[in-house]
Amino acid sequence: MQKIILAMLFIGFSAGARAESVEIPLPDGMILKAELFRPTGPAVAPAIVALHGCGGPYGVRDRQWREKLVGEGHILLFPDSFSSRGLKSQCRETGRAVTSFGVRRSDAIESAKWLAVQQGTPEGGVALLGWSDGGSTVMAAANVAPDLPAGLIRGMIAFYPGCAVAVRNAAWRPAAPLLVLMGGADDWTPAAPCQSVADRFTPPAMRLIVFPGAYHDFDAPGGLRILHNVPNSQNANKSVHVGTNPEAQAEVLTLVPVFLASLPRASHP
Repeated sequence: MQKIILAMLFIGFSAGARAESVEIPLPDGMILKAELFRPTGPAVAPAIVALHGCGGPYGVRDRQWREKLVGEGHILLFPDSFSSRGLKSQCRETGRAVTSFGVRRSDAIESAKWLAVQQGTPEGGVALLGWSDGGSTVMAAANVAPDLPAGLIRGMIAFYPGCAVAVRNAAWRPAAPLLVLMGGADDWTPAAPCQSVADRFTPPAMRLIVFPGAYHDFDAPGGLRILHNVPNSQNANKSVHVGTNPEAQAEVLTLVPVFLASLPRASHP
């Protein structure tokens, strides 16, 4: 059995949660750095692996969801696929070595396996939650495949993912209930490909919600802004709109905890 290294480094409090810096050994010998947050009382199922976007950890968004979900009683693990490998933001990189359907998929599964066996983690499977490239990682990890242990994943939530890989794979099938949340005006990861995937399934296997007029990062605190030189922008000038849609933000802050609470225990074959 691989030795689990847990550095009990006390780095602060949020929503009554103690933050720990943890290290997750990966099969290739690399160490995945992560932050673990626990509620002050008994944990509520499921524990959650939260996956960052192409920019890496996003402080204001991470803090908002940490306060919300840990405040609801969930254990929350934030693995960092980029800084663990000496990388910074990948949003403007055209040939990423660390992709959502490659290395990051493996990181998500290994993080879920690690979290599932930690003391105090509720039984019945963990949940995956991701934003943007992290949402795409959820879509990649969601697929039923031999390297995804049965009973590991209880449910999945993907915010504004790219669904192109799932569109091209006719055999793609979510291993647990999947909720996909998209902005109707998203010009970075448009909703149409995810709609094509969602049309193959009926809830709760996969449920897609599109918020009209909302852009990428619609749930993140802060105003609307424009990013330039983004290779996979849907616009000819390679710009994308990102930022808060207050109505959509308020709705998902209620919707996500309700979805998590509705998830049945993951089943084994």
